[in-house]
Amino acid sequence: MPVAPAIDDSAAPPRRGRRFRPQGGPLARRLFLVQLVLIVIVCTALSVTSYVTTKNNIRQATADRVLSIAETIAHDPFVTSAVSGDDPSAKLQPFALTVIKTAEVDFVTIMDRDGTRYTHPDVDQLGRHYLGTIDRAQAGHSQIEEYAGTLGPSVRAIVPIEDADGEVTAMVAVGVTLETLSVAQAASLPQIIIVALAAIALGGLGSWLLSRYLREVTLGYGPEELKRLFAFYDSALHSLREGLILADDSGRLVLYNDEAAALLGLPEPDESTPIALAEVALPESVRDLLSTGRVAVDEIHLTEDRVLVISQKKASQPRSGRGSGRGGGTVATLRDRTDIQELTGELATMTTLSEALRAQTHEHANRLHTVSTLIELGRSQEALDFAVKDKQEAQSLTDSFVGSLDEPFITALMIGKAAQAHERGIELTVTATGELPPGALDARDLVTVAGNLLDNAIDAAADSEEKHVWADFVAADGELIITIADSGPGIDEDEIDAIFHLGASRKSEFADVGGHGFGLVLVRQAVGRLGGDLEVESDGGAIFTVTLPLGEGDADER
Repeated sequence: MPVAPAIDDSAAPPRRGRRFRPQGGPLARRLFLVQLVLIVIVCTALSVTSYVTTKNNIRQATADRVLSIAETIAHDPFVTSAVSGDDPSAKLQPFALTVIKTAEVDFVTIMDRDGTRYTHPDVDQLGRHYLGTIDRAQAGHSQIEEYAGTLGPSVRAIVPIEDADGEVTAMVAVGVTLETLSVAQAASLPQIIIVALAAIALGGLGSWLLSRYLREVTLGYGPEELKRLFAFYDSALHSLREGLILADDSGRLVLYNDEAAALLGLPEPDESTPIALAEVALPESVRDLLSTGRVAVDEIHLTEDRVLVISQKKASQPRSGRGSGRGGGTVATLRDRTDIQELTGELATMTTLSEALRAQTHEHANRLHTVSTLIELGRSQEALDFAVKDKQEAQSLTDSFVGSLDEPFITALMIGKAAQAHERGIELTVTATGELPPGALDARDLVTVAGNLLDNAIDAAADSEEKHVWADFVAADGELIITIADSGPGIDEDEIDAIFHLGASRKSEFADVGGHGFGLVLVRQAVGRLGGDLEVESDGGAIFTVTLPLGEGDADER
Protein backbone atom coordinates (compact mmCIF):
# COMPACT_ATOMS: atom_id res chain seq x y z
CA MET A 1 0.00 0.00 0.00
CA PRO A 2 1.60 3.32 -1.04
CA VAL A 3 2.50 5.67 1.76
CA ALA A 4 1.53 9.30 1.39
CA PRO A 5 4.54 11.64 1.40
CA ALA A 6 5.11 13.60 4.57
CA ILE A 7 4.04 17.20 4.48
CA ASP A 8 6.19 19.86 6.09
CA ASP A 9 3.72 21.82 8.19
CA SER A 10 6.25 24.52 8.87
CA ALA A 11 6.33 25.44 5.19
CA ALA A 12 2.55 25.80 4.83
CA PRO A 13 0.92 29.20 5.19
CA PRO A 14 -1.82 29.53 7.79
CA ARG A 15 -5.31 28.67 6.64
CA ARG A 16 -8.68 29.92 7.71
CA GLY A 17 -9.69 28.19 10.91
CA ARG A 18 -6.13 27.34 11.85
CA ARG A 19 -4.43 29.68 14.31
CA PHE A 20 -0.70 29.72 14.92
CA ARG A 21 0.65 30.32 18.36
CA PRO A 22 2.64 33.56 18.33
CA GLN A 23 6.36 32.86 18.53
CA GLY A 24 7.75 35.18 21.18
CA GLY A 25 4.49 37.07 21.53
CA PRO A 26 2.53 39.28 19.16
CA LEU A 27 4.23 42.29 17.65
CA ALA A 28 1.83 44.65 19.47
CA ARG A 29 2.70 43.18 22.88
CA ARG A 30 6.42 43.34 22.23
CA LEU A 31 6.21 46.90 21.06
CA PHE A 32 4.12 47.86 24.10
CA LEU A 33 6.63 46.36 26.53
CA VAL A 34 9.59 47.95 24.77
CA GLN A 35 7.90 51.33 24.71
CA LEU A 36 6.86 51.05 28.35
CA VAL A 37 10.40 50.17 29.44
CA LEU A 38 11.78 52.98 27.33
CA ILE A 39 9.30 55.46 28.81
CA VAL A 40 10.19 54.39 32.37
CA ILE A 41 13.92 54.74 31.63
CA VAL A 42 13.48 58.14 30.03
CA CYS A 43 11.22 59.41 32.81
CA THR A 44 13.63 58.12 35.47
CA ALA A 45 16.56 59.78 33.75
CA LEU A 46 14.64 63.03 33.40
CA SER A 47 13.57 62.88 37.05
CA VAL A 48 17.14 62.33 38.25
CA THR A 49 18.36 65.11 35.99
CA SER A 50 15.61 67.38 37.23
CA TYR A 51 16.44 66.57 40.86
CA VAL A 52 20.16 67.23 40.36
CA THR A 53 19.38 70.44 38.51
CA THR A 54 17.00 71.53 41.26
CA LYS A 55 19.61 70.69 43.88
CA ASN A 56 22.25 72.75 42.11
CA ASN A 57 19.83 75.60 41.57
CA ILE A 58 18.87 75.61 45.24
CA ARG A 59 22.52 75.69 46.33
CA GLN A 60 23.34 78.43 43.85
CA ALA A 61 20.32 80.45 44.93
CA THR A 62 21.24 79.92 48.57
CA ALA A 63 24.83 80.99 47.91
CA ASP A 64 23.65 84.15 46.19
CA ARG A 65 21.22 84.86 49.04
CA VAL A 66 23.71 84.41 51.89
CA LEU A 67 26.25 86.54 49.98
CA SER A 68 23.67 89.27 49.60
CA ILE A 69 22.78 89.11 53.32
CA ALA A 70 26.45 89.11 54.34
CA GLU A 71 27.21 92.14 52.16
CA THR A 72 24.19 93.95 53.58
CA ILE A 73 25.36 93.27 57.16
CA ALA A 74 28.94 94.27 56.30
CA HIS A 75 27.80 97.64 55.05
CA ASP A 76 25.40 98.27 57.94
CA PRO A 77 26.65 101.37 59.91
CA PHE A 78 25.59 99.76 63.19
CA VAL A 79 27.82 96.79 62.50
CA THR A 80 30.81 98.81 61.31
CA SER A 81 30.68 100.97 64.47
CA ALA A 82 29.98 98.09 66.83
CA VAL A 83 33.03 96.06 65.76
CA SER A 84 35.25 99.04 66.54
CA GLY A 85 33.72 99.70 69.95
CA ASP A 86 34.00 98.09 73.33
CA ASP A 87 32.43 94.66 73.92
CA PRO A 88 31.21 94.01 70.32
CA SER A 89 29.52 90.75 71.32
CA ALA A 90 27.07 92.47 73.63
CA LYS A 91 25.95 94.76 70.85
CA LEU A 92 26.09 92.41 67.88
CA GLN A 93 24.76 89.09 69.35
CA PRO A 94 21.12 90.28 69.62
CA PHE A 95 21.41 91.87 66.19
CA ALA A 96 22.74 88.62 64.66
CA LEU A 97 19.99 86.49 66.22
CA THR A 98 17.40 88.88 64.83
CA VAL A 99 18.88 88.61 61.33
CA ILE A 100 18.96 84.81 61.59
CA LYS A 101 15.30 84.72 62.39
CA THR A 102 14.27 87.36 59.87
CA ALA A 103 16.44 86.23 56.93
CA GLU A 104 15.80 82.51 57.57
CA VAL A 105 19.46 81.53 57.69
CA ASP A 106 21.15 79.11 60.09
CA PHE A 107 23.91 81.34 61.36
CA VAL A 108 25.30 84.89 61.22
CA THR A 109 28.84 85.02 62.57
CA ILE A 110 30.52 88.41 63.00
CA MET A 111 34.18 87.99 63.88
CA ASP A 112 37.31 89.94 64.54
CA ARG A 113 39.97 90.22 61.86
CA ASP A 114 41.80 87.25 63.39
CA GLY A 115 38.67 85.05 63.34
CA THR A 116 37.47 85.45 66.92
CA ARG A 117 33.70 85.20 66.99
CA TYR A 118 31.62 88.12 68.22
CA THR A 119 28.27 86.39 67.39
CA HIS A 120 27.07 82.80 67.02
CA PRO A 121 23.73 80.96 67.39
CA ASP A 122 25.39 78.92 70.14
CA VAL A 123 26.52 81.28 72.91
CA ASP A 124 29.12 78.73 74.00
CA GLN A 125 30.97 79.39 70.75
CA LEU A 126 31.35 83.12 71.39
CA GLY A 127 34.99 84.16 71.71
CA ARG A 128 36.21 81.03 69.95
CA HIS A 129 37.95 80.91 66.60
CA TYR A 130 35.84 80.77 63.42
CA LEU A 131 35.98 77.47 61.55
CA GLY A 132 36.39 78.17 57.85
CA THR A 133 38.50 79.94 55.27
CA ILE A 134 39.08 83.66 55.95
CA ASP A 135 42.16 84.42 53.83
CA ARG A 136 40.29 86.15 51.01
CA ALA A 137 38.09 88.05 53.44
CA GLN A 138 41.17 89.28 55.34
CA ALA A 139 42.53 90.51 52.03
CA GLY A 140 39.34 92.49 51.42
CA HIS A 141 37.50 90.08 49.08
CA SER A 142 34.17 88.26 49.45
CA GLN A 143 34.03 84.51 49.06
CA ILE A 144 31.55 81.58 49.05
CA GLU A 145 32.35 78.07 50.18
CA GLU A 146 30.96 74.83 51.58
CA TYR A 147 32.49 73.98 54.92
CA ALA A 148 31.73 71.79 57.92
CA GLY A 149 31.56 74.06 60.95
CA THR A 150 30.11 73.73 64.42
CA LEU A 151 26.59 73.36 62.98
CA GLY A 152 27.64 70.85 60.36
CA PRO A 153 28.28 71.23 56.62
CA SER A 154 26.92 74.48 55.27
CA VAL A 155 26.97 76.88 52.34
CA ARG A 156 28.41 80.13 53.61
CA ALA A 157 29.49 83.56 52.40
CA ILE A 158 32.31 85.53 54.11
CA VAL A 159 32.44 89.29 53.52
CA PRO A 160 35.00 91.77 54.98
CA ILE A 161 33.83 94.71 57.15
CA GLU A 162 35.85 97.82 56.32
CA ASP A 163 36.19 101.15 58.10
CA ALA A 164 36.07 104.56 56.48
CA ASP A 165 39.65 104.22 55.28
CA GLY A 166 38.96 100.88 53.59
CA GLU A 167 40.84 98.85 56.16
CA VAL A 168 39.42 95.43 57.07
CA THR A 169 38.39 95.68 60.69
CA ALA A 170 36.20 92.59 60.96
CA MET A 171 34.38 89.94 58.92
CA VAL A 172 30.86 88.56 58.72
CA ALA A 173 29.88 85.01 57.72
CA VAL A 174 26.30 84.06 56.82
CA GLY A 175 25.41 80.46 56.10
CA VAL A 176 22.73 77.84 55.64
CA THR A 177 23.40 74.22 56.59
CA LEU A 178 23.15 71.45 53.99
CA GLU A 179 20.55 69.82 56.20
CA THR A 180 18.29 72.80 55.63
CA LEU A 181 19.04 72.62 51.91
CA SER A 182 18.16 68.93 51.93
CA VAL A 183 14.77 69.77 53.36
CA ALA A 184 14.22 72.27 50.55
CA GLN A 185 15.39 69.74 47.98
CA ALA A 186 13.14 67.06 49.46
CA ALA A 187 10.22 69.44 49.09
CA SER A 188 10.73 69.36 45.32
CA LEU A 189 10.74 65.54 45.15
CA PRO A 190 6.94 65.04 45.26
CA GLN A 191 6.51 67.36 42.31
CA ILE A 192 9.23 65.58 40.34
CA ILE A 193 7.80 62.16 41.20
CA ILE A 194 4.25 63.24 40.31
CA VAL A 195 5.40 64.60 36.95
CA ALA A 196 7.40 61.40 36.27
CA LEU A 197 4.47 59.15 37.17
CA ALA A 198 2.11 61.25 35.04
CA ALA A 199 4.53 61.01 32.11
CA ILE A 200 4.82 57.24 32.58
CA ALA A 201 1.04 56.89 32.82
CA LEU A 202 0.39 59.00 29.72
CA GLY A 203 3.19 57.30 27.81
CA GLY A 204 1.94 53.89 28.88
CA LEU A 205 -1.60 54.79 27.83
CA GLY A 206 -0.37 55.98 24.45
CA SER A 207 1.70 52.83 24.02
CA TRP A 208 -1.27 50.67 25.00
CA LEU A 209 -3.53 52.42 22.48
CA LEU A 210 -0.88 52.04 19.80
CA SER A 211 -0.35 48.39 20.67
CA ARG A 212 -4.11 47.80 20.56
CA TYR A 213 -4.25 49.35 17.09
CA LEU A 214 -1.28 47.28 15.96
CA ARG A 215 -2.84 44.15 17.41
CA GLU A 216 -5.90 44.76 15.24
CA VAL A 217 -4.05 45.54 12.03
CA THR A 218 -1.50 42.74 12.47
CA LEU A 219 -4.18 40.29 13.65
CA GLY A 220 -2.11 39.38 16.68
CA TYR A 221 0.77 37.97 14.64
CA GLY A 222 4.36 38.22 15.82
CA PRO A 223 7.15 39.61 13.64
CA GLU A 224 8.44 36.15 12.75
CA GLU A 225 4.98 35.09 11.65
CA LEU A 226 4.51 38.28 9.67
CA LYS A 227 7.82 37.68 7.94
CA ARG A 228 6.82 34.11 7.07
CA LEU A 229 3.37 35.15 5.90
CA PHE A 230 4.76 37.93 3.73
CA ALA A 231 7.27 35.54 2.15
CA PHE A 232 4.57 32.94 1.48
CA TYR A 233 1.96 35.37 0.20
CA ASP A 234 4.40 37.32 -1.94
CA SER A 235 5.64 34.11 -3.55
CA ALA A 236 2.09 32.85 -4.05
CA LEU A 237 0.95 36.23 -5.41
CA HIS A 238 3.56 36.37 -8.13
CA SER A 239 3.43 32.67 -9.02
CA LEU A 240 -0.35 32.52 -9.58
CA ARG A 241 -1.44 31.75 -13.12
CA GLU A 242 -4.50 33.92 -12.52
CA GLY A 243 -4.51 37.68 -12.22
CA LEU A 244 -5.09 39.14 -8.75
CA ILE A 245 -5.92 42.78 -8.01
CA LEU A 246 -6.45 44.43 -4.61
CA ALA A 247 -8.17 47.82 -4.75
CA ASP A 248 -8.96 50.08 -1.82
CA ASP A 249 -12.10 52.13 -1.19
CA SER A 250 -10.41 55.21 -2.67
CA GLY A 251 -10.24 53.68 -6.13
CA ARG A 252 -6.54 52.84 -6.06
CA LEU A 253 -4.78 49.65 -7.10
CA VAL A 254 -3.01 48.71 -3.88
CA LEU A 255 -1.54 45.45 -5.12
CA TYR A 256 -1.61 43.27 -8.21
CA ASN A 257 0.50 40.40 -9.46
CA ASP A 258 2.48 39.87 -12.65
CA GLU A 259 -0.34 37.98 -14.38
CA ALA A 260 -2.81 40.84 -13.79
CA ALA A 261 -0.26 43.29 -15.17
CA ALA A 262 0.14 41.15 -18.30
CA LEU A 263 -3.62 40.66 -18.82
CA LEU A 264 -4.54 44.35 -18.40
CA GLY A 265 -1.36 46.01 -19.65
CA LEU A 266 -0.58 47.52 -16.24
CA PRO A 267 2.86 48.88 -15.32
CA GLU A 268 5.28 46.66 -13.46
CA PRO A 269 3.91 45.93 -9.95
CA ASP A 270 5.21 48.26 -7.24
CA GLU A 271 3.94 47.21 -3.82
CA SER A 272 5.10 50.43 -2.13
CA THR A 273 3.05 52.88 -4.20
CA PRO A 274 -0.70 52.42 -4.89
CA ILE A 275 -1.81 53.49 -8.37
CA ALA A 276 -5.00 55.46 -9.01
CA LEU A 277 -7.38 53.89 -11.52
CA ALA A 278 -7.39 57.15 -13.47
CA GLU A 279 -3.64 56.79 -14.11
CA VAL A 280 -3.81 53.43 -15.91
CA ALA A 281 -5.39 52.52 -19.24
CA LEU A 282 -8.08 49.95 -18.53
CA PRO A 283 -11.11 48.77 -20.52
CA GLU A 284 -14.10 50.80 -19.45
CA SER A 285 -15.96 47.77 -18.13
CA VAL A 286 -13.00 46.69 -15.97
CA ARG A 287 -12.47 50.23 -14.68
CA ASP A 288 -16.15 50.50 -13.75
CA LEU A 289 -16.06 47.15 -11.94
CA LEU A 290 -12.99 48.05 -9.87
CA SER A 291 -14.13 51.60 -9.07
CA THR A 292 -17.62 50.62 -7.91
CA GLY A 293 -16.36 47.69 -5.82
CA ARG A 294 -19.52 45.71 -6.52
CA VAL A 295 -19.60 41.93 -6.08
CA ALA A 296 -19.12 40.04 -9.35
CA VAL A 297 -19.00 36.34 -10.13
CA ASP A 298 -17.46 35.10 -13.39
CA GLU A 299 -18.28 38.20 -15.41
CA ILE A 300 -16.97 38.32 -18.97
CA HIS A 301 -14.98 41.43 -19.88
CA LEU A 302 -13.19 42.06 -23.14
CA THR A 303 -9.97 43.91 -23.82
CA GLU A 304 -8.66 44.59 -27.28
CA ASP A 305 -7.20 41.12 -27.63
CA ARG A 306 -8.36 39.10 -24.63
CA VAL A 307 -11.47 37.57 -23.12
CA LEU A 308 -11.31 37.84 -19.33
CA VAL A 309 -13.49 36.21 -16.70
CA ILE A 310 -13.45 38.43 -13.59
CA SER A 311 -14.79 37.75 -10.11
CA GLN A 312 -14.74 40.36 -7.35
CA LYS A 313 -15.64 40.38 -3.67
CA LYS A 314 -15.18 42.58 -0.63
CA ALA A 315 -11.95 42.14 1.29
CA SER A 316 -12.29 40.86 4.86
CA GLN A 317 -10.05 39.97 7.76
CA PRO A 318 -8.74 36.37 7.75
CA ARG A 319 -9.40 35.85 11.48
CA SER A 320 -12.92 35.85 12.86
CA GLY A 321 -13.67 37.94 15.90
CA ARG A 322 -10.98 40.50 15.15
CA GLY A 323 -12.58 43.04 12.95
CA SER A 324 -13.89 40.49 10.49
CA GLY A 325 -15.60 42.11 7.56
CA ARG A 326 -13.96 45.48 8.16
CA GLY A 327 -11.02 44.95 5.82
CA GLY A 328 -12.03 47.60 3.28
CA GLY A 329 -11.42 47.45 -0.44
CA THR A 330 -12.00 44.63 -2.88
CA VAL A 331 -10.21 41.59 -4.26
CA ALA A 332 -10.62 40.77 -7.95
CA THR A 333 -9.41 37.65 -9.74
CA LEU A 334 -8.89 37.54 -13.50
CA ARG A 335 -8.82 34.43 -15.67
CA ASP A 336 -7.74 34.53 -19.28
CA ARG A 337 -10.27 32.70 -21.43
CA THR A 338 -8.90 33.89 -24.78
CA ASP A 339 -7.59 30.47 -25.81
CA ILE A 340 -10.79 28.77 -24.70
CA GLN A 341 -12.81 31.39 -26.55
CA GLU A 342 -10.80 30.78 -29.71
CA LEU A 343 -11.55 27.08 -29.39
CA THR A 344 -15.19 28.01 -28.84
CA GLY A 345 -15.02 30.08 -31.99
CA GLU A 346 -13.62 27.20 -33.96
CA LEU A 347 -16.30 24.92 -32.50
CA ALA A 348 -18.97 27.47 -33.43
CA THR A 349 -17.55 27.58 -36.95
CA MET A 350 -17.67 23.81 -37.22
CA THR A 351 -21.18 23.87 -35.76
CA THR A 352 -22.22 26.42 -38.37
CA LEU A 353 -20.84 24.26 -41.17
CA SER A 354 -22.37 21.10 -39.75
CA GLU A 355 -25.76 22.79 -39.36
CA ALA A 356 -25.52 24.04 -42.92
CA LEU A 357 -24.60 20.55 -44.15
CA ARG A 358 -27.39 19.04 -42.08
CA ALA A 359 -29.92 21.42 -43.58
CA GLN A 360 -28.54 20.78 -47.05
CA THR A 361 -28.65 17.02 -46.48
CA HIS A 362 -32.20 17.25 -45.16
CA GLU A 363 -33.27 19.35 -48.14
CA HIS A 364 -31.53 16.97 -50.54
CA ALA A 365 -33.20 13.97 -48.90
CA ASN A 366 -36.62 15.59 -49.30
CA ARG A 367 -36.00 16.29 -52.97
CA LEU A 368 -34.59 12.82 -53.54
CA HIS A 369 -37.76 11.30 -52.03
CA THR A 370 -39.80 13.53 -54.32
CA VAL A 371 -37.89 12.39 -57.41
CA SER A 372 -38.14 8.71 -56.42
CA THR A 373 -41.87 9.02 -55.76
CA LEU A 374 -42.47 10.68 -59.15
CA ILE A 375 -40.58 7.84 -60.83
CA GLU A 376 -42.62 5.25 -58.95
CA LEU A 377 -45.77 7.00 -60.15
CA GLY A 378 -44.59 6.71 -63.74
CA ARG A 379 -44.03 10.44 -64.11
CA SER A 380 -40.42 10.16 -65.21
CA GLN A 381 -40.29 13.41 -67.21
CA GLU A 382 -41.56 15.47 -64.29
CA ALA A 383 -39.03 13.75 -62.02
CA LEU A 384 -36.24 14.61 -64.49
CA ASP A 385 -37.35 18.24 -64.78
CA PHE A 386 -37.50 18.57 -60.97
CA ALA A 387 -34.03 17.08 -60.49
CA VAL A 388 -32.50 19.24 -63.24
CA LYS A 389 -34.08 22.39 -61.84
CA ASP A 390 -32.82 21.59 -58.32
CA LYS A 391 -29.33 20.95 -59.67
CA GLN A 392 -29.37 24.18 -61.63
CA GLU A 393 -30.34 26.22 -58.57
CA ALA A 394 -27.59 24.69 -56.44
CA GLN A 395 -25.09 24.92 -59.27
CA SER A 396 -26.04 28.55 -59.92
CA LEU A 397 -25.23 29.48 -56.32
CA THR A 398 -21.99 27.47 -56.46
CA ASP A 399 -20.95 28.98 -59.79
CA SER A 400 -21.54 32.52 -58.51
CA PHE A 401 -18.92 31.99 -55.79
CA VAL A 402 -16.51 29.82 -57.79
CA GLY A 403 -16.56 32.28 -60.65
CA SER A 404 -15.81 35.24 -58.40
CA LEU A 405 -14.57 34.70 -54.86
CA ASP A 406 -13.49 31.10 -55.46
CA GLU A 407 -13.51 30.37 -51.71
CA PRO A 408 -14.66 26.76 -51.16
CA PHE A 409 -15.41 27.20 -47.47
CA ILE A 410 -17.62 30.25 -48.06
CA THR A 411 -19.22 28.52 -51.02
CA ALA A 412 -20.07 25.48 -48.91
CA LEU A 413 -21.27 27.75 -46.10
CA MET A 414 -23.57 29.75 -48.41
CA ILE A 415 -25.08 26.62 -49.97
CA GLY A 416 -25.72 25.17 -46.52
CA LYS A 417 -27.13 28.47 -45.20
CA ALA A 418 -29.39 28.74 -48.25
CA ALA A 419 -30.80 25.32 -47.42
CA GLN A 420 -31.07 26.25 -43.74
CA ALA A 421 -32.89 29.49 -44.57
CA HIS A 422 -35.19 27.70 -47.00
CA GLU A 423 -35.94 25.14 -44.30
CA ARG A 424 -37.11 27.99 -42.00
CA GLY A 425 -39.10 29.70 -44.74
CA ILE A 426 -36.64 32.58 -45.14
CA GLU A 427 -35.50 33.90 -48.50
CA LEU A 428 -31.70 34.24 -48.65
CA THR A 429 -30.30 36.45 -51.40
CA VAL A 430 -26.58 35.94 -51.91
CA THR A 431 -24.45 38.03 -54.28
CA ALA A 432 -20.71 37.95 -54.87
CA THR A 433 -18.50 40.09 -57.06
CA GLY A 434 -14.79 40.47 -57.56
CA GLU A 435 -11.96 38.01 -57.15
CA LEU A 436 -10.66 36.69 -53.86
CA PRO A 437 -7.00 35.57 -54.14
CA PRO A 438 -6.50 32.03 -52.84
CA GLY A 439 -5.26 32.02 -49.24
CA ALA A 440 -5.78 35.80 -48.87
CA LEU A 441 -7.81 35.30 -45.67
CA ASP A 442 -7.83 32.66 -42.97
CA ALA A 443 -10.71 30.34 -43.89
CA ARG A 444 -11.72 29.62 -40.29
CA ASP A 445 -11.95 33.30 -39.36
CA LEU A 446 -13.82 34.04 -42.56
CA VAL A 447 -16.37 31.29 -41.85
CA THR A 448 -16.65 32.54 -38.25
CA VAL A 449 -17.49 36.06 -39.41
CA ALA A 450 -19.92 35.12 -42.19
CA GLY A 451 -21.50 32.20 -40.36
CA ASN A 452 -22.26 34.03 -37.12
CA LEU A 453 -23.58 37.14 -38.89
CA LEU A 454 -25.83 34.98 -41.07
CA ASP A 455 -27.06 33.02 -38.04
CA ASN A 456 -27.98 36.28 -36.30
CA ALA A 457 -29.65 37.63 -39.44
CA ILE A 458 -31.70 34.46 -39.99
CA ASP A 459 -32.80 34.48 -36.33
CA ALA A 460 -33.82 38.15 -36.60
CA ALA A 461 -35.68 37.68 -39.92
CA ALA A 462 -37.55 34.59 -38.74
CA ASP A 463 -40.10 36.69 -36.82
CA SER A 464 -40.54 39.37 -39.49
CA GLU A 465 -43.23 39.51 -42.17
CA GLU A 466 -40.85 39.74 -45.11
CA LYS A 467 -38.52 36.97 -43.89
CA HIS A 468 -35.62 38.01 -46.05
CA VAL A 469 -31.84 37.99 -45.56
CA TRP A 470 -29.27 39.57 -47.88
CA ALA A 471 -25.62 38.55 -48.05
CA ASP A 472 -23.26 40.46 -50.30
CA PHE A 473 -19.55 39.71 -50.84
CA VAL A 474 -17.46 42.25 -52.75
CA ALA A 475 -13.73 41.77 -53.35
CA ALA A 476 -12.13 44.90 -54.78
CA ASP A 477 -9.21 47.27 -54.22
CA GLY A 478 -7.44 44.86 -51.90
CA GLU A 479 -10.44 44.50 -49.57
CA LEU A 480 -13.27 42.06 -49.02
CA ILE A 481 -16.47 43.77 -47.95
CA ILE A 482 -19.10 41.52 -46.43
CA THR A 483 -22.57 42.99 -45.90
CA ILE A 484 -25.21 41.00 -44.06
CA ALA A 485 -28.69 42.53 -43.73
CA ASP A 486 -32.02 41.19 -42.51
CA SER A 487 -35.67 42.20 -42.51
CA GLY A 488 -35.91 41.91 -38.76
CA PRO A 489 -36.90 44.59 -36.24
CA GLY A 490 -33.46 46.24 -36.37
CA ILE A 491 -31.48 47.57 -33.41
CA ASP A 492 -32.10 50.71 -31.38
CA GLU A 493 -29.55 53.48 -31.76
CA ASP A 494 -28.33 53.14 -28.17
CA GLU A 495 -27.96 49.41 -28.61
CA ILE A 496 -26.01 49.91 -31.85
CA ASP A 497 -23.40 51.90 -29.96
CA ALA A 498 -23.17 49.24 -27.23
CA ILE A 499 -22.84 46.42 -29.78
CA PHE A 500 -20.28 48.36 -31.81
CA HIS A 501 -18.13 48.81 -28.69
CA LEU A 502 -18.26 45.20 -27.65
CA GLY A 503 -16.77 44.68 -24.22
CA ALA A 504 -17.35 48.27 -23.17
CA SER A 505 -20.64 47.62 -21.40
CA ARG A 506 -20.69 46.90 -17.69
CA LYS A 507 -22.27 43.47 -18.16
CA SER A 508 -23.52 41.36 -20.99
CA GLU A 509 -26.60 43.56 -21.10
CA PHE A 510 -27.08 43.12 -24.83
CA ALA A 511 -26.49 39.41 -24.97
CA ASP A 512 -29.95 38.79 -26.39
CA VAL A 513 -30.57 41.97 -28.38
CA GLY A 514 -31.91 40.95 -31.76
CA GLY A 515 -30.10 37.67 -31.48
CA HIS A 516 -26.75 39.49 -31.66
CA GLY A 517 -25.29 38.04 -28.54
CA PHE A 518 -22.04 36.39 -27.63
CA GLY A 519 -21.55 35.28 -31.24
CA LEU A 520 -20.64 38.87 -32.00
CA VAL A 521 -17.73 38.46 -29.61
CA LEU A 522 -16.41 35.75 -31.89
CA VAL A 523 -17.06 37.95 -34.93
CA ARG A 524 -15.26 40.90 -33.40
CA GLN A 525 -12.26 38.80 -32.43
CA ALA A 526 -12.06 37.20 -35.87
CA VAL A 527 -12.32 40.62 -37.53
CA GLY A 528 -9.60 41.88 -35.21
CA ARG A 529 -7.32 38.96 -36.09
CA LEU A 530 -7.88 39.66 -39.79
CA GLY A 531 -7.13 43.36 -39.26
CA GLY A 532 -10.55 44.50 -40.41
CA ASP A 533 -13.37 46.78 -39.26
CA LEU A 534 -16.92 46.07 -38.13
CA GLU A 535 -19.79 48.53 -38.51
CA VAL A 536 -23.42 48.21 -37.44
CA GLU A 537 -26.41 50.09 -38.83
CA SER A 538 -30.16 49.85 -38.56
CA ASP A 539 -32.37 50.67 -41.55
CA GLY A 540 -35.58 48.73 -41.12
CA GLY A 541 -33.40 45.80 -40.13
CA ALA A 542 -29.89 45.27 -38.87
CA ILE A 543 -27.04 45.80 -41.33
CA PHE A 544 -23.57 44.51 -40.46
CA THR A 545 -20.69 45.56 -42.68
CA VAL A 546 -17.28 43.91 -42.33
CA THR A 547 -14.27 45.26 -44.21
CA LEU A 548 -11.28 42.91 -44.37
CA PRO A 549 -7.92 43.73 -45.96
CA LEU A 550 -6.73 41.06 -48.37
CA GLY A 551 -3.25 39.60 -48.08
CA GLU A 552 -1.09 38.56 -51.01
CA GLY A 553 -2.34 34.99 -50.61
CA ASP A 554 -0.78 31.67 -51.51
CA ALA A 555 -2.60 28.73 -52.91
CA ASP A 556 -0.37 26.35 -51.03
CA GLU A 557 -1.50 27.78 -47.69
CA ARG A 558 -4.97 26.40 -48.09
